[in-house]
Amino acid sequence: MKIVHTVKAPQAIGPYSQGVIAGNMFYSSGQIPLTAEGQLVTGDVKEQTHQVFANLKAVLEEAGASFESVVKTTVFLSDMNDFNDVNEVYGQYFSEHKPARSCVQVARLPKDVAVEIEVIALVQA
Repeated sequence: MKIVHTVKAPQAIGPYSQGVIAGNMFYSSGQIPLTAEGQLVTGDVKEQTHQVFANLKAVLEEAGASFESVVKTTVFLSDMNDFNDVNEVYGQYFSEHKPARSCVQVARLPKDVAVEIEVIALVQA
C-alpha cells in the first residue's frame, strides 16, 4: 500500500491522506473546493466543482492515474437542486469516458461547501 501526497492539491484537514494506492487501484479521499494553498473557493457550485476537479486531477496524476482511468466516482451534494449544475461541469471532465457514479445529498459537508467528490481509479502498472 502506498500513500499519495501532492502539494498541487489541498493538504488533508484531518487524520487522513489525499489518497491511497492498493495493488493497481487508487482510492482518493473526497476533494472539496479548496485550492492547493488552502483557500476556499466560495463561488457558485459550478466554480466549486471546477476546483474539486482541479484537485482530483492533481491527486490522480500523483498516483499515476488520470480521469480516463477512473472506474467509480461518488459525488456528495449539500443540495440536490445543484445536481444539474454539477452534472454540467462533471460532463466536461468525463465526456467520452463515463465511470460508474453515485450521487447523494448529505446534511452537511466540510467547511459548508456545496460539493465533494471522491474517485477510484486504475493506476499504471
